[in-house]
Amino acid sequence: MKKIIWFSLFIFSQGVFAVHPGLTIEDMVAMKRVGVPKLSQDGKFIVFSVKELTQDKKRFDSDLWVLELKTANLHQITHTPRSEGSYQWYKDHKSILFSRDKVIWLQPLNGGKATRLAQFPYTIRDFKLAPDGNRLVFSARVKPKCGENNCETKVEDGNGRLFKQLFVRHWDKWSDGKRSHLFLTTLKNPEKITDITLGWNADVPSMPFGGAEEYAISADGSKVYFSAKKEAGKESWSTNFDIFVYDIKEAKTTNLTEQNKAWDAQPVISHDGTLLAYLAMETPGYESDRFILHIINLDTGQRSVVAKDWDRSVSSFAFSEDDSSLIVSVQDVGNKNIFKIDLRTNKIKKLTHHGKNGSFDLYGNTLLYLHNDFTKPNEIYRMPLSGGKPQQLTFFNKASLSKIQMGAFQQFSFKGWNGEKVFGYIVKPINFNPKRKYPMTFLIHGGPQGSFYNQFHYRWNPQIYSAQGYVSVMVDFHGSTGYGKKFTDSIQNDWGGKPLVDLQRGLKAVTKKYKYIDTKNACALGASYGGYMINWIESHWYDQFKCLVNHDGVFDNRMMYFSTEELWFPEREHKGPYFDRVSNYERFNPVNFVKSWKTPMFVIQGGHDYRIPETQSLGAFTALQRQGIPSQLLYFPSENHWVLKPQNSIQWHHKVLDWLHKYLKNN
Repeated sequence: MKKIIWFSLFIFSQGVFAVHPGLTIEDMVAMKRVGVPKLSQDGKFIVFSVKELTQDKKRFDSDLWVLELKTANLHQITHTPRSEGSYQWYKDHKSILFSRDKVIWLQPLNGGKATRLAQFPYTIRDFKLAPDGNRLVFSARVKPKCGENNCETKVEDGNGRLFKQLFVRHWDKWSDGKRSHLFLTTLKNPEKITDITLGWNADVPSMPFGGAEEYAISADGSKVYFSAKKEAGKESWSTNFDIFVYDIKEAKTTNLTEQNKAWDAQPVISHDGTLLAYLAMETPGYESDRFILHIINLDTGQRSVVAKDWDRSVSSFAFSEDDSSLIVSVQDVGNKNIFKIDLRTNKIKKLTHHGKNGSFDLYGNTLLYLHNDFTKPNEIYRMPLSGGKPQQLTFFNKASLSKIQMGAFQQFSFKGWNGEKVFGYIVKPINFNPKRKYPMTFLIHGGPQGSFYNQFHYRWNPQIYSAQGYVSVMVDFHGSTGYGKKFTDSIQNDWGGKPLVDLQRGLKAVTKKYKYIDTKNACALGASYGGYMINWIESHWYDQFKCLVNHDGVFDNRMMYFSTEELWFPEREHKGPYFDRVSNYERFNPVNFVKSWKTPMFVIQGGHDYRIPETQSLGAFTALQRQGIPSQLLYFPSENHWVLKPQNSIQWHHKVLDWLHKYLKNN
């Protein structure tokens, strides 16, 4: 009993302090999720959403909150049992617009009752109010040739659906004939609605993840700029998005970037209305190419490239208030940071230095943004655009975090493939004792153009394993993002080559450097490309791990090509369609090596995953079972490529932990 008390309590002269447990999946799911901060036009208030788990723990709901910057007064302004959609400040600085279903609501700043401002015949996906405070642009899914009203569908016998082109299904939904279109109206006369993409067999914004960042309204409210891929019949293998402008007075649409056959995205207008900035890739068909900033002078037509030699891919950006600079967020050597680019000199200044930073807004010299890292979820921070110490403004999870011990983390580097520098992270277990040996969870990220960088992840959070006494190791192998274009591109046509070398050398490096890691007492886990690598490790590194976890991983490159939806992805990765590059697909195809499989594997799959369809996981599980290899299959009929529903996420984590506990010893 005395020994138990000694490990449970620390006694100081000021009192008795309990040793806090680590992060559980129930803790993580219950964290409040702070949304994008948006500044009022006078810079005095910010509005943002907070998403919380409902009492029945079956879903998340969000409400809107307002923070007064001068007084730090914080209050909730909506209290509905359903989530608000897009939100934006109204022109009077005293009200907020938000969408729900088919209605735009006007919400008083003081938290009074919201009133209907406009109602439409379509469910609103997102919206933007023009600088004049009157014109409104919103997106909604409609039949593309139905005019401004829903059209009637001819009723036929049978429930079969006839398709004449791809996409047949995309991400997690089958095609229903509808498209996301942009609509124009005014708050003075909301009954008059114009579909500015009428007849387009294209999604504006793009589906499934595109939103209001894909369109912008000119400073004088006379034009709408948007990004779209107008290539009917080719969209499943093309990434040719262009920037279009719709002239409201002339009702005319013009393609501004037709010359670029790669991806053009995120149009942003300068405050003075003279500049159009946007992101552009250079390589057609390559979704993970570097996004570079471009600018068109709308008065002269002159075009320029911003910081062309900066070897980073821009995620999001905005003009400073005086239009002299662009504020950008990029993945950056195991973090996601915010930078300031001077448009006159192209000089680049780093404003943040660690963690995941983004979703920012600006007023004068004030930068507001969301920050999270391995130890804490999103909160809102403020700092001067000139640089300086960040100030945390919200503390929604402070009480919860005060009761949870987080594992310390550390970035490391080593010589990977061809002697090139590769980075990774380790996260220590809670109650860490350097004299002990700890089992290891070896986490492998997806993408493959992705990164397990310094962020608070709700699906792959190393703190969950830290709480169970495991050291987590994550290697950003060749192909990862945030380390330059050449490093990211290097994985193409080499899925099982350089990345495996990096993973092996990374593990060797931590074995040598961190004596407390028991690398022979380890399990490897990964999803998507990470799941592919688990299948590849089964036959090419099978003697290293005691167990494996494969979530929605690629098993057969051939059938992956013929059943996935975004064909541009495998065609770029393997240098062409399967029927033209058979050897490229088969060279690193896990299905060709199943006879060498030996290690116990836990396979997990979502039924609505059309990126990596369920037959991939069923194939892996069949190969395991038929050869008598210890294995389990966890199937979620209602989940897509990710596990998003709270109860399913909890089940996922408990089943994975059970699998780890079965094979790993934690002395």
